[in-house]
Amino acid sequence: MRQPGTRSEDDRVNETIPGLHMSPLEILALLGALTLVTARWLPPAARPRVAAAAGAVCVLCTIVLSVAGIRWQVLPILAGAAFALPFAVSPVLRRRSGRPAWRARWWVALPGSVACVGLIAAGPVAAWAFPVPVFPEPSGDFAVGTRVVQWTDPHRPETATAAPHDRRTVVVQLWYPARKSPAGAQRAQYLGRTKHEAHIVAGALARHVGLPGFLVDGVPSARTRSVFNAPVADGGGRFPVVLFSPGLGGVRTQNTAWAEELASHGYVVAALDHPYDSAAVVPAHGRTIHTKMLPTGNDDEDDERAVETTGIRAADLSFVLTQLGRLDRGRIAGPLTGRLDTGRAAVTGHSLGGGAALQAARQDRRFTSVINLDGYPRDPEPRSFHQPVLALTQAISPETDPRYIPRLTKVLKLSTATSYRLTIPGAAHLTFMDAPLYLPPVPSMVGSLGRTESPRAVAATTRAFLDTTLRHEPGDLAGALSAYGDLSVYRSGHSR
Repeated sequence: MRQPGTRSEDDRVNETIPGLHMSPLEILALLGALTLVTARWLPPAARPRVAAAAGAVCVLCTIVLSVAGIRWQVLPILAGAAFALPFAVSPVLRRRSGRPAWRARWWVALPGSVACVGLIAAGPVAAWAFPVPVFPEPSGDFAVGTRVVQWTDPHRPETATAAPHDRRTVVVQLWYPARKSPAGAQRAQYLGRTKHEAHIVAGALARHVGLPGFLVDGVPSARTRSVFNAPVADGGGRFPVVLFSPGLGGVRTQNTAWAEELASHGYVVAALDHPYDSAAVVPAHGRTIHTKMLPTGNDDEDDERAVETTGIRAADLSFVLTQLGRLDRGRIAGPLTGRLDTGRAAVTGHSLGGGAALQAARQDRRFTSVINLDGYPRDPEPRSFHQPVLALTQAISPETDPRYIPRLTKVLKLSTATSYRLTIPGAAHLTFMDAPLYLPPVPSMVGSLGRTESPRAVAATTRAFLDTTLRHEPGDLAGALSAYGDLSVYRSGHSR
């Protein structure tokens, strides 16, 4: 059995080089395949040795990758090598057997070589378009730990099932300031506690958005910047808490880069899986729970279901805040006892989760502030509330729902505190989650900010807001936010 904190051989084989998005073994296979193709065009004296060496490299790489798990992005490389191998090795074998070597005419060989190079080149292009995500290094003073808890609310029935005694259960992942882990400590798996869970979640997310599962099969191989169950940091006193609700069909880990950045600056982030809503929830014990929130094709019916789901999510968020308070007071056992300042609590969310965060704040005055990441407000009866709000929105285009900004503006004006709406140029709806780290950089899909700037912009703006509203740090919040886009400020009684 592999000891905790160590890395498996599969992890080492599959770890990609940042920027290249391919592992050293995959790059070696790529070089071997290209060498096989070019061997035919080398001087006669060099061809046998080069072809034999390149063929051996390709075969060995194929064997090792087959054992460790071949990513689909590598298949074009291996296919190009397999096509070129007989033509490169055949003259060598014929010469050694005493038969005269045969070589195709150059005008016959050239189209085949070009086709092989094109096929091989498709491999790194695919690896660039659908990479194993590389998470940014958190910029704060703290290392980051993470742990997963599961809480059941005995007072709320589970409305998604017919079982009369079924009670609402949520799975929550915590990211928190931690002590620095020893060198070589294994970083946390992305999308799940184990690689098996990560594969289940990745497949469910792909199905939910209509993508073939193989396109994101490298995502479960990713490692984040946090360490599971790392000891809590010694310094920092009691930490403010930030609750997070994902988008429709989203999962607790969808904003891991953002959560790790906040935790490194002294916040505890609690992100929820909402059963029967999130694409897949894997409880500690029991079967995987898949989403029931699938489009019906009827816009009015889908809107009604979204309103109902938002209310359930808002109740989930309030319940988790209660549980965090119990954890802090020692009523729930855990290493964060005495370290959580639930009197300084922000409620946040992306997309449908952003709407749930707004509704939770209106219903629960314990929340200090709200962050809405491009979420449409779904509260059927929006009323005045006291918390300041930061609403980040994608770049507005003719395709944007024309009801969105007017509805959001109406809700922001209902806050008795100063609130902000920041539209970030170049942002798309998926910019506000981890998606830019592993999806193709197509502007209509993930925006045009890029894989580095997307998480940085979201983290910088939200942290500035949290530092102001939870820690009351001095500074020009409006100036800090406006550096990232078009800012509207809504003060009680007037706006600009």
